[in-house]
Order: sequence, then structure tokens, then C-alpha cells
Amino acid sequence: MTTLEHSPAHHDAVASEEVADRIIGIMNDGAICVLIGIGHDLGLFDTLAELPPATSEQIADAAGLDERYTREWLGGIVTAGLVEYDALDRTYALLPDHAPFLSGPGPDNLSRVIRYVNMMGEVSAKVAEKFRTGGGLSYEEYPGFHDIQAAESRATHDASLLDMVVPVTGMTERLRSGITVADIGCGQGHAVNLLARAFPASRFVGFDLSPEPIAAARAEAAEWGLTNATFHQCDVATLPPESVGAYDLVTAFDAIHDQKDPARVLANARAALRPDGAFLMVDFNAHSCVEDNLGLPWASFIYAISTTHCMSVSLGQGGAGLGTAWGVETAEEMLRAAGFSDVVRHELEADPFNAYFMARP
Repeated sequence: MTTLEHSPAHHDAVASEEVADRIIGIMNDGAICVLIGIGHDLGLFDTLAELPPATSEQIADAAGLDERYTREWLGGIVTAGLVEYDALDRTYALLPDHAPFLSGPGPDNLSRVIRYVNMMGEVSAKVAEKFRTGGGLSYEEYPGFHDIQAAESRATHDASLLDMVVPVTGMTERLRSGITVADIGCGQGHAVNLLARAFPASRFVGFDLSPEPIAAARAEAAEWGLTNATFHQCDVATLPPESVGAYDLVTAFDAIHDQKDPARVLANARAALRPDGAFLMVDFNAHSCVEDNLGLPWASFIYAISTTHCMSVSLGQGGAGLGTAWGVETAEEMLRAAGFSDVVRHELEADPFNAYFMARP
């Protein structure tokens, strides 16, 4: 190596080039997120997965879309390395090893999650203003959020709720015999309905703050002919008095960190349990300190979705603003502060994004 290569100026130039490459990579990846979100919403990845190598005209026809927009979108997806292009035949083909992560109803389809990035972009200007004024946004300012969340939750629950998550509770036999279960922050209620269908001897109730997801939950229960699942719109920080000591199992799926008053919600979950009951809380698998999240592959996403949604909707209600990155350490501390004496954290290989807490009185 020459003296020039050892010089501070040389190292500064190399470092600057690496930084520039990193930023350009981020710019490209952000743009690819937008294209993936569009592709998911329009069913383009599912169309590509079903077709043999096809031209842009054939793909657009199969998807019922405009060819010119489809062709331009394909250009971005090809240069992203997700679709293979044959310049001679002018055909496009979804790479087989990419297909499970971009298409289909399974839990591996990450294009559903990537749609959150597009939602963040839609509200970023409003969130930026809250940096200046404080406070946060309301749930109503996130059009389509409930549908995005429900689609992701549905795929996860369909794949793992009955076979992997229920065994974590240790209550499978009791569910078969017949117990009473509450799900707080139930969203569109798919988890409740799945459980109600699988365990007809038990009774299930879902609580959520927003009327739209409650309506969707009731519609699905009616469609499935369920008589043991009911849903109520309410703030889970103020559960009705009759809930005290009424449940054998209480669940909360990705619902605690964005509450206005998460400590009170956890205390309510504890109060709602019978003496031999249990609380299952599922939330993001991260740490409470930034330095402990440096090696976490999805850490930046967690902080971003927290800044633009989860923390913001809590602050928008005058709440604690706990945020998505509250972390497993804070979660365990808050569970114990709520009155749970036995708290055990589980991690499932099938769902590395989440931590599963079993808490008992």
C-alpha cells in the first residue's frame, strides 16, 4: 500500500464514498418499498406467481390493469432484483425463491408488512408537525391502517394461533372443556373468531376502541355462524365493572404499547382474571434501550412505525406515548407492577418479530 493510501485524506474519501453508497442504497430501498406496496395492493405479485414468463401486456391483462403503468412498475421491480427480465422475449418472471415472500396468503409474505412503510409516508408531514407542537394524531388520520394491520394479523393467526400460540398458554384442555376468554384491543377480531370456532365449549369476547374493526369482527363471526363470540366497542382502560374476575384467560395481541394508559390497561387485565387465570400478551420483540437494539434486523422499522403511528396515537389521546420500542424489559416490569407475580417470556421460531408473555396472578 502506498503512502497516499495511508493518508487521512484517502481514508476520508473512502469513508465518504461508503456513506454516499449507504444513503443511495437507502434511497433505492425506500423506493422499492413503495413499488412493493403498490404491487401488493394491486395483486401484481400474485398475478406474476400464477403466470409463466409473460410480457407486460399479458401481465396487465391478467391483473386487469393499465399496461403502461404495469410496465413501468415492472422496470422498478426488475432493477430491484425481484423479477427476472428476458430482453429477447420481453418477458417477466417472478423469481421462485422470492415468491413466498411477495405473494400468497401465508405468513412469509412480507409485502403486507411493507405497506406500513407507504402508510408512514402518507402521514409523515402531519407527524413532522407534531415534533414542533407536541401531541399526536388520531386513529382517524390513518386511513386503511386497520385493514393493513388486520391482513398481517390474519396471516399470522391463521398460521400459528391454534397450533403454536395456544399451547404457550398451557390452557388447551381448559379451552376444550369450556372457559371464558377476553381479547383486549381485538381489532377486526380474527383471533377471537378463530378461537371461538376451534373451541365451541368456551365463550369469547373482544374489546376494541374503534367502531370499524368491531363491525368487521361481528360480520366475520356472523359469516362463520359463531354463537360463542361477541364484540364490544369500548376503551380497554375503562373495562365495564362486570369484567372484574370474570375471565379465565385474557389476551392482547400487539395492543398494549399504543394504549393511552398502558399501565391501567395491564392492571385491568390483571383484575379481569379469576384466581387461576392467565394473561397472554404478544408484543414486538425488541429491547428497551437503543444500544441493545443495534443488532436487531427490524429495529429501524420498529422505531419508525412507533414515531409515525403507535407512539403518536397514544400521545394524540394525551397518553403515555409508550411506543413500539418499549421493549421486553419494560414490558416485564410493567406486568409485575400491574400485579402479576409470575411472568414468563417465550419466543417462537415461527414468529421472531414478537415476544409472547404469559403472566399469572
